[in-house]
Formats: sequence, C-alpha cells, structure tokens
Amino acid sequence: MNWINQNIVTIVTFLPLAGAILLMFFPRRDRDVRYFALAVSLVTLLASLHLPWHFVRGADGFQYEQNVPWIPHPNIHYHLGVDGISLWLVVLTTFLMPMCVLVSWTSVHERVKEFFILMLVLETAMIGVFVALDLFLFYFFWEATLIPMALIIGMYGHGRKIYAAIKFFLYTMIASVFMLAGILWLYARTGSFDFVTIQQAIQAGQVAGFATAAKWLFLGFFVAFAVKVPLFPLHTWLPDAHVEAPTAGSVLLAGVLLKMGTYGLLRFNVGLFPEQAKINAGWIAALAIIGIIYGALVAMVQPNIKRLIAYTSVSHLGFCVLGIFSFTQIGVDGAVYQMLSHGVSTGALFMLLGMIYDRRHTYDIHEYSGLATPMPVYATFFSFIMLSSIGLPLLNGFVGEFMVLSGAFQAKQLWGILAATGVIWSACYLLWMYQRVFQGPVTNPVNNNLQDLDARERVSLWPLAIAALVMGVAPMLWLHSIDPSVSAALKQFGNATAHISSPTVTHISKVVMTVFGR
Repeated sequence: MNWINQNIVTIVTFLPLAGAILLMFFPRRDRDVRYFALAVSLVTLLASLHLPWHFVRGADGFQYEQNVPWIPHPNIHYHLGVDGISLWLVVLTTFLMPMCVLVSWTSVHERVKEFFILMLVLETAMIGVFVALDLFLFYFFWEATLIPMALIIGMYGHGRKIYAAIKFFLYTMIASVFMLAGILWLYARTGSFDFVTIQQAIQAGQVAGFATAAKWLFLGFFVAFAVKVPLFPLHTWLPDAHVEAPTAGSVLLAGVLLKMGTYGLLRFNVGLFPEQAKINAGWIAALAIIGIIYGALVAMVQPNIKRLIAYTSVSHLGFCVLGIFSFTQIGVDGAVYQMLSHGVSTGALFMLLGMIYDRRHTYDIHEYSGLATPMPVYATFFSFIMLSSIGLPLLNGFVGEFMVLSGAFQAKQLWGILAATGVIWSACYLLWMYQRVFQGPVTNPVNNNLQDLDARERVSLWPLAIAALVMGVAPMLWLHSIDPSVSAALKQFGNATAHISSPTVTHISKVVMTVFGR
C-alpha cells in the first residue's frame, strides 16, 4: 500500500499515455480499438478513485507527493501531488473520459485509431496540469493539452473546423507566453521551478525585486488563465471551438479544459501573488459579473443549440472566477464546487446534443420541436440535466451557485446582487430552449421517426445524472476535502476571511438539513 500511495499520482497520470502508446501498435480494427480505449479509460478511472478513498480529510497540504530531481541544470524536479482542490478535478477528468469514449462509439467513422490515441494523450496532459507542482512540468502539461485538442477539433469536427482549431490553438498558445515569461523570471530569482519553494520564498520576502515585478507577474499568469476560462472579453474562441468540435471534444473542453483556467487562477494567481490578487480583485470581479450576465443574454438569442450551450460556459465560469476573488471561505469553496458541477452538467448537455446531432446532423433550433413525443427517454434525461445546470435545489448546480453568491455578498453586496441575476437569466434561456425543442407538436415530419436513446447512450448518461443528484444532496462528500485546502490558500489574506461567521461546512450542512426538514 505504501508503494501505491507513493506512486498513485504517476500511475493515474500516465496510464492513458501508456494506453495510447500500446494503441499505436494495434491493427486497424475499429471495434477492437474502441474496446481497448474504453478499457484503458475505465482502468484509469478505477485507479484515480484511490486518491479520494485514501485522502486524509482535514489536512491542508499536498498528499501523494512525489518529488524527485529530474534535470539538474536548470533545476527541474519531477514534483507531483494533489490537495483538496486538485483532487476532485483529477477524478472529474477520469470520470468523463469513459463517457467520451462511449459517446464517440459510432459518431467517429474515419481514422478511429488516431482519434482514441489523441483522446488518451489528452487525458494524460489534462491530469498532469492538475497534479504538477513544478512550474516547468506544469507548463509542459499545459501546452501539451493544446496539440491533441486542436487535432481533435481540426480532424474530427465539422463545418469550419480548421478555423476553430487554429483559433483555439493561437489564443491559448499566445496567452501562455506571458505565463512562461513569469515562470522564467521566478526561476531566475529563486533558482527553482518548485511551486512550494517559490511560494515560501515569496512569503518570506526572499525574492529580490519581487515587489516591483509582482504586478506584471500577476498579469502574465492572469492572461494565460483568463483566456482558458474564458473570461470576458477573451472568450471569443470558445463558441467556435465548441460548435465545430466533435461531441467528445466539446465534453472535454467544457468539462475539463476550461477548469484549467479557474484552477490556475486559484493555485497560482491567488497562491503566489495574494497582494496583487487583492489589489486587482475589483476589476476582475467586474469582468466575471459582466461575463455572467453577457454570456446568459447572448445565449438567449442563439439559433444554434450548441452555440447556446457554449455561451452558458461563459456565464457559469464567471461564477467560479467571482467566487475565487471574493476571498471568502464559502465563496472559494463554492468556486471549486462549481467547477466540478459545471463539468458534470455541461459535459452531459454536450453529450446529449451529440446524440441528437448523430440523428439529424444539425444544431438549428428551428429544425426541432416536440421531440418529447418520439424521444421521451432523451427528453427526460435532457430536462434533468438542464435543471441541474439551472441550479435547481437538490441538484449539483444549486450548491456551487449558492456558495459563490454567499461569498460574493459577504465580500461586496453589489457583487452578489448583480451575479444573482445570472441565475434568473440561465433559467430563462434554458427553459425557453427546452420549450422550443421538446414541447408542442412535431412540426418537422423528419422528427417523427427519430430513434430514442439506445442502451449504449443510456449507459453513458446514467453516471452523469447520478453524479448530478448525489452532488446536490450530499455535497459534504466533496467539501470535507475541499474546505481545508481552500482555508490554507486563504491564510495569506489575513483579514480577508476574518468576517466569516462560521465555517463553510456548517453553512452547507444547515442548508441540506433544512431542505430535508431534519
């Protein structure tokens, strides 16, 4: 068991890559390739469950750490580990991948082997972002996500897929250069890429010239992460990438890759530059609130159902950014929880859209009406996941949004008031979309003969529906491990959290118990 605990992060990170390498030597039998990719993704998921199962709740440091000297000059270490913040993002990644394999079972017809190789390589890169504690290693994994995702969009997407892939690649790569410059400056002054070492040196005031450079370092990291979130007005690459990407690409883009941005803001912008985070919190919160409202209003007028769901990510991720920069325990806890919740709900929505696209090959809302009649099971799944995205109590979206808004109100009442309107707008555009697509008579004769969900599609949706429900009624399963790590991150802010009257866990416990009438 000690050996497993010492190496589990490496095992989880590189299992998909090992599967991708083995898949290269497979004969081109599509059926065998699909089953092998599914097996690798399931084994990785099972291995990742070791992390929360043996995680020491209540501890605020990194666990399952591996810190081995790798390259002596420059001083690069193979340093991996997880805390309560990154733990569940790793599990979210491994949880979504088997569903992505299943949903791509029949929709990918050409170069099937290459598609699943890219998917497995992408999984390793995404997990690596969340577990890397050496800034060189983090940047390597960060950039490594770009190539397979761009190829997935450009090779297996539709419509203007090349344009969308290049736009996604250029936006993220160019923004990352600013972060790279910040990483190199920190290395030049500290002699280390290690996150913990750099953080301790900054806190001890041992980094020469840091006071002068902190503003530019903060902005360099911020630009890279804000583009990835994406935060208004740096969001314009997202709708194109989502609309043109294949279903699995959209699921991973919304479910995991966007969370890399919010994770980076919390881990590095807040973790390394707390003073600059406080100084810049006002305008960042303003951009987050604009994104919440703007994303919702633009989604409301979209004629393309997939573009509509894409803009919901701009709105929902705005809640995460607002929660992080509220610097309150409940707000930051809520931001982390909302990352997980959004990954489940929006990932499921994109899977559902992919299923209807396989049948009709269009995302035009006007092509659909009355789908609940020929596809009642599909309509039921869609309504359930849609309500979780809206934030219906007892479903996952409610918990994260409630916590973020509570933290925003504590930080500044105006922030909470304006952000709360986003909850109203989300109900408006999603319910209106559902009414137009699923309710009323079937106006297009083609839709009368649409096949309802088959067994494979139902199997891929059930885990996400169950997760949405469990996260709504038992949030403590996640918050008990998230809360101590967030508390440790906020210690740097001194009085920033002094006004919190009671711990986050108590707040949420009271809400859950009130809902159940206990």
